[in-house]
Amino acid sequence: MTLHPKIYVAGHRGMVGSAIVRTLKSHGLNNIVTRTHAELDLCQQAAVATFFAEERPDQVYLAAAKVGGIHANNTYPAEFIYENLMMQSNVIHQAFLSGVKRLLFLGSSCIYPRLAPQPMAEDALLSGHLEPTNEPYAIAKIAGIKLCESYNRQYGKSHGIDFRSVMPTNLYGPGDNYHPENSHVIPALIRRFHEAKVKDLTEVAIWGSGAPRREFLYVDDMAAASVFVMNLDKAVYEVHTQSMQGHINVGFGSDMTIKELSETVSRVVGYRGRIVFDATRPDGPPRKFMNSNLLKGMGWQAKVNLTDGLAAAYQDFLNAI
Repeated sequence: MTLHPKIYVAGHRGMVGSAIVRTLKSHGLNNIVTRTHAELDLCQQAAVATFFAEERPDQVYLAAAKVGGIHANNTYPAEFIYENLMMQSNVIHQAFLSGVKRLLFLGSSCIYPRLAPQPMAEDALLSGHLEPTNEPYAIAKIAGIKLCESYNRQYGKSHGIDFRSVMPTNLYGPGDNYHPENSHVIPALIRRFHEAKVKDLTEVAIWGSGAPRREFLYVDDMAAASVFVMNLDKAVYEVHTQSMQGHINVGFGSDMTIKELSETVSRVVGYRGRIVFDATRPDGPPRKFMNSNLLKGMGWQAKVNLTDGLAAAYQDFLNAI
């Protein structure tokens, strides 16, 4: 790697992409290339080809994706699979053609089967049925992993490329989407409890029983892990991965129930009313917990605890409204 590599961050306006840009700059890496969606539609192959031919970056962080919660995934399944497949296929292929040697693809924990053994290790991939509500998105992300692995297998030795994949657990933090219908659980709870506090409501109802367990990782920790994995020595990366199982889980290291999460978010927001759970509503998978021992064994671990991370996320929400 050159001392000051030219780094393209795809999706720099998103929660993860913006955190990666912050992290790179904190490491003194300022030769960063970005494009907004208006400037470059990653679904358009010719436009992506032109961009890579002109910019010729040394490294690529592929954080661009169409994302959303259960409602969005259920409502727009065709958009979720098509747009994600197109974006990652165009970026990965054109990165290869333009001579990019190191690329990091960011996936999602939803790649694992709905009832995968907990905690979910990397070898659980393709071992069972996916969660139906986000299957199209998961299929696209699995394809991204396999694209990286396939290019490495075919062109790794001949062209010296090294395309890697990281799979984050549930992320939250600055830059999140707080939309009332299309957001994930933490931003949705932040909005719900804030609005209840402002309206002085005595009660907030949460979908589901509150029993499912989930793991949450602060987005700047995810960005730090991404930069860490991107810059790992190739020999170290290859020792810890396999040619057809090259992805790495990135988790916090512990999980909690949705009930515990709800109570924590309400405390951070300052809502003092009662929290009730509507068990007639769907819960989703009983548990989603990542086994991050592989990454931990390489020397990386999350630093930001949930309370501190939620405080930063709530401040970001207040700044956004």
